[in-house]
This record gives sequence, structure tokens and C-alpha cells, in this order.
Amino acid sequence: MKNNLQGIFEKYNFPVRDIKSDVEIIDVESYSKLKLPKDYIFYLENYFGIDQFIGVEFIKLWSLEEIIQSNQNYNIVCQLIGTIGIGTNGSGEFIGIEIDQNENLRIILSPFVDLDSNKNIEIGKSFTDFLVRLDDGVDWFS
Repeated sequence: MKNNLQGIFEKYNFPVRDIKSDVEIIDVESYSKLKLPKDYIFYLENYFGIDQFIGVEFIKLWSLEEIIQSNQNYNIVCQLIGTIGIGTNGSGEFIGIEIDQNENLRIILSPFVDLDSNKNIEIGKSFTDFLVRLDDGVDWFS
């Protein structure tokens, strides 16, 4: 997990976190009522958000400091049970982590406008898988 992530973080110059955040992982988990996956926690604890293309897709991943406020602004956690937004594609959709009642996880792309889990598109089976797919040039809509 860590090696794949580390390679992608270095390849795309993810900004390394050099200061401790006022927001803790436990704050995000408490707000969302979700247990965040370890690979995503690794990203949050060690890197700031990014705003760039990875492969053929543009992504903006929110930093630890932005997650709760962004989810409140878009009503993601309130409207979609078991889901937390972690960023956007810059085109009207958010990138999220969805965890079902059996604790199955997937990374999804979903419209901001109509928060309906039936519109979620799976773009990764984990945070690492999501970034590896992007790095491999996988088009989300193919």
C-alpha cells in the first residue's frame, strides 16, 4: 500500500505536510461516523490537498483542514449515509469514500447537484486503487 502511494505522491509532487493540522483524523471520523481507511489516513497525515491532473483526469483532493467544512457546504455527509466527500473533479462531481453496512469500501464519483447514491460511479476499490487507476490513465467514464 504505502509503496504504491508513496510513488504516486512523489511522481505528482503532492505537497508534503510540514505542519500539524488543527483538525484530527478522529474529528473527521466523528463528524462522518465512518472509520477512514488506512491508506487515506496516511495521505491526510502526510500531505496537503492537491489540485491537478493525474493521468487523464483532473482531481482536487481536500486537505485534512478542508474536509469537514467542504462536506458541510455540500451536505454530503447529511444526505448520503456512509459517504464522505474527499475532493472534486472540478466538473460538478465530488470524489468520495463510500462504506456500506458490511464495511465494504469504494471510492466514488457523484454529482454535487443531486445527492443520490444511485448516481455514484465506482472509481476505485480503495484510495490506493483510485490513485493507481488515475496514474494508469483509466478514464472514469469508459
